[in-house]
Amino acid sequence: MDLLNTLVDKGLRREVPSRDEALAVLATSDDELLDVVAAAGKVRRQWFGRRVKLNYLVNLKSGLCPEDCSYCSQRLGSKAEILKYTWLKPGDAAEAAAAGVAGGAKRVCLVASGRGPTDRDVDRVSETISAIKEQNEGVEVCACLGLLTDGQAGRLHAAGADAYNHNLNTSEATYGDICTTHDFADRIATVQQAQAAGLSACSGLIAGMGESDADLVDVVYALRELDPDSVPVNFLIPFEGTPLAEEWNLTPQRALRILAMVRFVCPDVEVRLAGGREVHLRSMQPLALHLVNSLFLGDYLTSEGQAGKDDLAMIADAGFEVEGTDTTTLPPHRTGAAAAPAADPAGTPPVPAPAPDEATRQGLVAVRRRGAGTDLPPNA
Repeated sequence: MDLLNTLVDKGLRREVPSRDEALAVLATSDDELLDVVAAAGKVRRQWFGRRVKLNYLVNLKSGLCPEDCSYCSQRLGSKAEILKYTWLKPGDAAEAAAAGVAGGAKRVCLVASGRGPTDRDVDRVSETISAIKEQNEGVEVCACLGLLTDGQAGRLHAAGADAYNHNLNTSEATYGDICTTHDFADRIATVQQAQAAGLSACSGLIAGMGESDADLVDVVYALRELDPDSVPVNFLIPFEGTPLAEEWNLTPQRALRILAMVRFVCPDVEVRLAGGREVHLRSMQPLALHLVNSLFLGDYLTSEGQAGKDDLAMIADAGFEVEGTDTTTLPPHRTGAAAAPAADPAGTPPVPAPAPDEATRQGLVAVRRRGAGTDLPPNA
């Protein structure tokens, strides 16, 4: 397929594809899906090998947000039956973070609902960052606290934060359809403040809100222009009690095409499989590992995710490996290092997954006790 050959060549050279090429990826058929995944996988392996970076979310303050983002279960007026609580104490937050680190997470993401932090909130988060870093050598900390005001990004950086997350979510043209309490420019400004303060920028999108292919391409090109180090791709979780509760627009195949398009437009950036992957990719999650090089481990902000042990098994079974704290995620040209990129252009054979231990093997083999020869109905 000429399109895919062109996109692979551009991805290996870090060249931006045209908008028409990005749109064409989203327009490919289900019959072409594996070809699309294989092509984007070549680009992913060129810059990240078979490494998968694990991230872990800690929700520092849940619910009761004054903003009206339509996709969010914590929004103003949300009737979603989520946990609601005020700020976790630094020790409690560090204890929660420790569970993710023990599971293999390299980065802890500290998130708080609200329009943006007060100066007192920045103090709270700074204490939490210190508590986490004292207990976990080499672990990265990313803060996600909403819109920043002057000086706050610098204070977070001084406190030890490595990164700041603030997603663009959707295209500028449609941003007003999902939020009226702040605008697209506010989000751009916060990402730029984080970058100016020396924080690694993390900014991504939410797919599945009823947007068009053009909207998806627009937001990804806006992200490319901002040049964040990591781009989380979320898939809408249609919470009951929110305005988008009826938006079920994604199939696993479309979700994979979206991830492939993001990889082609942002070839050497940490592309993270984020919220909603279990809901929309379902049994096709392992294929996404050929497109992304990062994912969230375990639960999200207000929804439960796949069990951490299942995430680790999925990574191993697919022939990938968890990235350690002693490994730099981004390729050298993005970090100023002189070493060669972690390339795998020839398709190095995957490292086989370790054989399950005895307890796991016993759990995998279940003796049938229903259906023919029993009084119980068959599993059909």
